[in-house]
Amino acid sequence: MSTAEETVGGEVQPWGEVTPDAARRLLIAAVEAFAERGYHATTTRDIAGRAGMSPAALYIHYKTKEELLHRISRIGHEKAVEILRTAAQREGTPTGRLADAVSSFVRWHAGQRTTARVVQYELDSLGPDARAEILGLRRQADAEVRGIIEEGVATGEFDVLDVHGTTLAVLSLCIDVARWFNVGGPYTPDEVGALYADLVLRMVGAGKR
Repeated sequence: MSTAEETVGGEVQPWGEVTPDAARRLLIAAVEAFAERGYHATTTRDIAGRAGMSPAALYIHYKTKEELLHRISRIGHEKAVEILRTAAQREGTPTGRLADAVSSFVRWHAGQRTTARVVQYELDSLGPDARAEILGLRRQADAEVRGIIEEGVATGEFDVLDVHGTTLAVLSLCIDVARWFNVGGPYTPDEVGALYADLVLRMVGAGKR
């Protein structure tokens, strides 16, 4: 299944913000190539060929292969922050908001698993400036989850000794879904999201007090 077809539990039209059409086709081709072969083993010729374009056409829209990866990573991380922030800012208890944040984040990683693998696991392929920008977005995502957990501890809903470490564990658990999720497997993205939300609530001791 191609990235463009991965819509279950994710965006109906992935990469709709990327224009013109040729730039979007190249970006989708890059996602598929990076996920399949890895960033360093993928050439600009590989990407252009997947998009049905000439190598020269790629440079009209992207100066370098790294620029493509940077844009993919930035869009993906901005989406991650949006998902977590939306859940964090909703009305309700920390328990409900943490469950919502985890289930939504997991659904995205399952439904957009090819994209998510590139977004989450090719960070070290970026140059220093691009990497610094993406790390800043990761810190924002971390802050949204940590804020919910801190509030839950303060209200007595959660029993957590190490908020920082627990936040890291929660995010790592969610992100890893992109590595193993299989559309032909026993779970749908919604089912995995619900399962992981339950696991995380148990992890933070929700409902034990």
